[in-house]
Amino acid sequence: MSPVEKRSVTIRGHRTSYSLEKPFYDDLVAIAAARKLTLAALVAEIDETRPRDANLSSALRLHVLDWAKHGMSGSA
Repeated sequence: MSPVEKRSVTIRGHRTSYSLEKPFYDDLVAIAAARKLTLAALVAEIDETRPRDANLSSALRLHVLDWAKHGMSGSA
């Protein structure tokens, strides 16, 4: 199992952090590239659509899982 790494990002002018294992982070980077977004823009999009009681790190993992389950078409 890959260790969890903490990363920082600025979303709408607010600095925040999330923790992901390397495979999830690598897939998140791939999703951003497939959608022609910066990683920060993708994280901001996921942050905007997650339920307020959901943890950002969990929402990112679920987004990667959803992307993988739907054929990695870049439209997740």
